[in-house]
Order: sequence, then structure tokens, then C-alpha cells
Amino acid sequence: MTTLVYDNTLPGFLTTIFEVYEYRIADADIVPVRRAQSNLFGSNKYVETDESKASRVWKGIKKHAGGSVTTDIYRSFLSELPGMENMLLQYIGYILSKGDVSRDFSHPAVLYITETVKKVRREKHRMEAFVRFRQTADDLYYATVEPDYNVLPLIADHFEKRYADQRWLIYDMRRNYGIYYDLHTVATVEVDFKHILSGYGNADGILNEKEKEYERLWQNYFKSVNIASRKNLKLHRQHMPLRYWKYLTEKK
Repeated sequence: MTTLVYDNTLPGFLTTIFEVYEYRIADADIVPVRRAQSNLFGSNKYVETDESKASRVWKGIKKHAGGSVTTDIYRSFLSELPGMENMLLQYIGYILSKGDVSRDFSHPAVLYITETVKKVRREKHRMEAFVRFRQTADDLYYATVEPDYNVLPLIADHFEKRYADQRWLIYDMRRNYGIYYDLHTVATVEVDFKHILSGYGNADGILNEKEKEYERLWQNYFKSVNIASRKNLKLHRQHMPLRYWKYLTEKK
């Protein structure tokens, strides 16, 4: 077995797909560099990202199956699930031989990709609903999140349109990167939150002086609209999973 290691990016993955076909590798195992391990029973090969090769693969998929399928591939890739690369390799291979197979649920790769897309889409919508911004002393609105899937690239457009008149930062604490809007464009950034907060003791030290008051008002609002006799924690956790609570102002 030949293990092909790429740089964690979509162009890197697509370049790897290109090389699988170019060199006719029948027993390829594609893994991102973050999960790469030494292979005792085969060889590891690091694939250098080539934008032209990646573009050719992407255009080939669109030609055979259309843009909606490339969207599904992108969202599945963002799931970062173990083994997703090899499942996508099967899926893309099936597309290149059969065309648009997005409804052929008898094929295990098609079914798996379809179910994954649903999960990623659900996580995207939850992030759009559950992000809670806090205002800093220099008028930056920031929020920290830990989504199950890498959905920041999918929610950037939503927040850019909704909060076009303010600077904001949404930071993924699990993946250690964020998206930052400077009133003009959205950019990917990396911030050492631990280093920043160490100078203030905690996050409250960097907040606008009125932020704590706003948070209390928000919490009081949720208390006032709550009907204790109709409390249904099971249903509540179904719509607002417990893993999101630590970043929600109303749950503090």
C-alpha cells in the first residue's frame, strides 16, 4: 500500500487525486499530514500541492457531474472525518466513470458522502445560530467556538452580510484559527488566545466596560421568557446540544 500524504488543504487533496490517476496507484491510502504516521507495511509519499493539477481535477468533476457535486465534495472534505479522503477517492472515481451519481445511494461512498453533507450543513446552521459575540475595549466583536466540523469557511459569508458594519472575529478553538472581518474583507487568522488572556487574568479584562451589563440583560431576558412548567431538557438539548453551552452567554 502506498500512503499519500498531503498538506491538509483542498488543493493538496485534489493534487493527490491527480497523482493517483497519473501514476495509476491502485492501493492508495490518502491521509492529511496532521494524521500521517510511519508505515511499516508500505511507503509514504508526500504530495506537493500543485494548483494546476488541482484545478484540472476540479474542472473534471464539474464536467462529469456539475457544480452541486463539487459543493458536496467540499463540504465532505471540511468534515475532517478519519478516512474521508479515501471515501472521496472512491466517490470521485465513481463520478469520473459514471457521471452524476449523487442519487445512487446503492453505492457505499455515495451514501456516506450524502450523510456527511447533511451533518456538515446542520453544523453550519447551528454555528450561524449559536455564535455569541463579545465586545472588546477597542470595539472588536469576537466569539469563540468549537464546531465538530471545520465550518468556518461556510459561515463567513453569512456573518459578513449580517454584520457588515462592525469588525468581528470568530475563532475556532479546536483548530486554532479564525475568520476576521475588517469592514472590507474576511481573512483567515491565527491568534494566541492563551498569551493574550494571560496578561488580563481572563477574557473579562479585555472587554468593553458595558459588555458585562449587556450580558446580564441578555441572561435576564432568557430567564423572563422561560416557562418553568414547560421545561423539556431532552428536547432542549436536541435543538441546542450540550457541547455548545460553554460559549453561550445565556448559559453562563
